[in-house]
Amino acid sequence: MAAAAAAVPVRVCHQEIVKFDLEIKAAVQDIRDCPGPLSALTELNAAVKEKFRHLRGCIQELEQMAKEQDKESEKQALLREVENHKKQMLSNQAAWRKANLACKIAIDNSEKDQLLQGRDSLRQRKTTKESLAESASNITESLMSISRMMSQQVQQSEETVQTLANSSRTILEANEEFKSMSGTIQLGRKLITKYNRRELTDKLLIFLALALFLATVLYILKKRLFPFL
Repeated sequence: MAAAAAAVPVRVCHQEIVKFDLEIKAAVQDIRDCPGPLSALTELNAAVKEKFRHLRGCIQELEQMAKEQDKESEKQALLREVENHKKQMLSNQAAWRKANLACKIAIDNSEKDQLLQGRDSLRQRKTTKESLAESASNITESLMSISRMMSQQVQQSEETVQTLANSSRTILEANEEFKSMSGTIQLGRKLITKYNRRELTDKLLIFLALALFLATVLYILKKRLFPFL
């Protein structure tokens, strides 16, 4: 009964050791695959350290149980298992160190790449700024040229408006002169019409006077030449 009761803690201790061993192996693999940053690696290492602490405690507990065994054979068997667990723990620690080294190298290379990319980005931004500055200068020059052209167009428009205004005044003055001439022409037309009427009347009066004169002459001749008629 005492041997069976002692076997239960040993079995439980074995199970704990196997569990922590598997967890450590998984955590070491996580460290190997860690892309960074260093803060993430630090968190993983803290977890691994805690698991190693529990594993070391379980191994020490198993070693103490081995020393307390009554049978030498069981004692030696447990001590051999303890040694195997210690060797496995040392192997895990070596793998842990290698994983940390590989991860740190990978993170350093990644940071170098990011730094180079940052320099390239800064260089590109500098080039872009220079290009933008040149474009802005060209745009400013184009705007100034357009402004000068617009100023010239405005000046030409003002001159055109002034010419049109002068032409409009000339046309108005000519229109006024035409109106004045039209009045004069109408007055002349009326006078000519009146003169034509008077001329016609004068001709009619002259004709009547001439007819009367001829009638008088004929009458006188008749009386002198033909008194008996």
